[in-house]
Amino acid sequence: MSNYRKTPEAVSRLTPEQFRVTQEAATERPFDNLYHASKAPGLYVDIVSGEPLFSSLDKFDSGCGWPSFTRPVQSEHVLEKRDSSHGMIRTEVRSRDGDSHLGHVFPDGPREAGGLRYCINSASLRFIPLDQLENEGYGDYRELFSNVKQEPAA
Repeated sequence: MSNYRKTPEAVSRLTPEQFRVTQEAATERPFDNLYHASKAPGLYVDIVSGEPLFSSLDKFDSGCGWPSFTRPVQSEHVLEKRDSSHGMIRTEVRSRDGDSHLGHVFPDGPREAGGLRYCINSASLRFIPLDQLENEGYGDYRELFSNVKQEPAA
């Protein structure tokens, strides 16, 4: 059983933009969001539940304006659902325990990394810098970064 969960307290701490994105399945503006251009090493977790979602090791610049990842850090934390809103058929991705809308997954990612592009709203994420993983309770994920030089968070 996971210790990650959605609570009324966590939802009440969301900014209006974070609420709109995670709870109402909205989309933030492209290129004008917190993690789009971030290159810092670390872990991206659900802003609501804290469950680990994506690693900076799998982040790439897709040119779409949102943070893009080739895969989740643990596939069981990211659920896929058919989304036929806005006259399109897409695959929505949501966090398992937080039930947060994260974004969408598309089959146009780097071929050498599996071919997927997880296009994720920054507003649905909280970033844990590499040098703070242990302090934040994510020490088990430190080994993913064993070949990455640790630098202090900016």
